[in-house]
Amino acid sequence: MKKGFLDIVKKEKGDSNYSGDQHGGAAGMSGRGLPDGFAGNFMFATGIECSYPTIHNGKTRRDLLKECGHYERLKEDLRLVQEMGLKVLRYGLPYYKIHKGKGKYDWTFADEAMNEMQHLNITPILDLLHFGVPNWIGDFQNPELPVLFAEYADAVAERYPWVRYYTPVNEIYVTAKLSAKDGIWNEQLKSDKGFVTALKHTVAASILANHAISQRRPDCVIVQSES
Repeated sequence: MKKGFLDIVKKEKGDSNYSGDQHGGAAGMSGRGLPDGFAGNFMFATGIECSYPTIHNGKTRRDLLKECGHYERLKEDLRLVQEMGLKVLRYGLPYYKIHKGKGKYDWTFADEAMNEMQHLNITPILDLLHFGVPNWIGDFQNPELPVLFAEYADAVAERYPWVRYYTPVNEIYVTAKLSAKDGIWNEQLKSDKGFVTALKHTVAASILANHAISQRRPDCVIVQSES
């Protein structure tokens, strides 16, 4: 019998994978409020478009960071954010470029970007999965996605302990709908079953990632976006 994602989660993470403080962040038991400098605790932020889904049956990767020239203009782009007086930037690390295999990571670009933001005193809201996954994972139908993604989120939180704000999975509903109901991205399915499967896997991925991040940073704040 083919294993579902819950079987894989239980095998890899045990029965306590959803445990922990359900009231973390700014107002929770382990939170300490939002950082100083934000009047009324309101965070005005901008973001750099960072989608990277596949199209054409997985043959083409639409990396918007590449298409807008961000890889070459990283420092220039971040300086512009600083010059506009913005303290907070929602920023998507290119998941598919970093996570090279189970337990294998290439931090070359991520380190450059994170070091520059730290140098410029820009507070990132790290967007860890934005409409696509690494080629070796396949797509959102893969039941191993939640566990594999949680391991990546844990690695990010360990490497950049100064980061407090995260969006683990960007727009879960849109991700599942365009990938498995509308047939536009990634697995390009057009079925209720595919849609529900993608939705289950992305929700589980987000929950496990939240848990992993909170173990590294108990006062983390999860900024969940949806359309």
